[in-house]
Amino acid sequence: MNERPVPKRALLLLPGGVALLAGLDAALLLLGVPAPLDSDRLPEVHGVVLVLGFVGTVVALERAVALGRRWGYSAPTCLGAGGLLLVTPAPRGLADGLLVAGSALLVAVYVPLWRRTEDVAVVAQAAGAVLATGGALLWLGGVSVPDLLPWFAGFLVLTIAGERLELARVAMIGTHAEQLLVASAGAVVAGTLTSLLWPSVGYPLFGAALLALVAWLARFDVARRTVRAAGQIRFTAVCLLAGYWWLAAAGLTWLLVGPVRAGGGYDAVVHAVTLGFVLSMIFAHAPIVLPAVVRRPLPYRPAMYGPAVLLHASLLLRVAVGDVRGVGWAVTVGGVLNIVAVLAFLAVAACSALRPVRTEVPA
Repeated sequence: MNERPVPKRALLLLPGGVALLAGLDAALLLLGVPAPLDSDRLPEVHGVVLVLGFVGTVVALERAVALGRRWGYSAPTCLGAGGLLLVTPAPRGLADGLLVAGSALLVAVYVPLWRRTEDVAVVAQAAGAVLATGGALLWLGGVSVPDLLPWFAGFLVLTIAGERLELARVAMIGTHAEQLLVASAGAVVAGTLTSLLWPSVGYPLFGAALLALVAWLARFDVARRTVRAAGQIRFTAVCLLAGYWWLAAAGLTWLLVGPVRAGGGYDAVVHAVTLGFVLSMIFAHAPIVLPAVVRRPLPYRPAMYGPAVLLHASLLLRVAVGDVRGVGWAVTVGGVLNIVAVLAFLAVAACSALRPVRTEVPA
């Protein structure tokens, strides 16, 4: 049986992949350990490269595929190009401008998607794209990444919450899930805006909004039931539930502590959101989303549990022992193992995608 050819649009994933590897290289430099590439610029752009260059490109490409119009691919093209230029000696203004353009184009992609379905899930995702655009504009204007964290976290969280509504809508029929998601998304946007203008109020509001989203996910997501299943369904549920716990930890920290812009507390909230929540969501959804983009199956393999367990165990070491208790070696070891977990998942996924799918031959 001949396999379907990989579409040209899959090439747009390459800049996102390069951005991911560059971000991991920057993470090694920030941890103070040897890295394949040593650049003064990489640690400075670490967060933006991963959020907009990597995740932004992947999200924009998936949305462009859903839209089905050629112009929609301009969003992942700009985000991918901006992420690539950001890790090169190219002028920062050019890279930052492309990231702003790509984020704004992603907002534009959601307009016809909304007109097509008038789906609340699209509203949540569009709100996230608006925050990504605002964050990119502020970054272009010279605002530091610690002050932009709510903008980028809001983009990631609202995008994922909207996708969970799309994927688990059947279980939410007859409930108030859609109205509650809109209210929670509005609170996230309000908290993000207030965090920049009035941090002492905005950060607790943002944290409370994240906790409201976690409560929404815990109440309406099917993961609580599907975790009792087997195979890929159970793997997806396990990754989802683990990610929700990390998002709750970050939200609770912002609610109780307020602005956290440096030190162990900052390291903890950043990586609770980006590694504990976002990467866990990527692990969970990879076998579902990537085949729709590249037209090649990504079969579930039990080996996928290895990188997932390593990710959460190493993050727990990093946060609970390193950040909370101030143990330096735990931050370093945990951080390096975080990177190993990501690379291991990429390796397992690549082997799974390239391995021939067995088909039954009729007798």
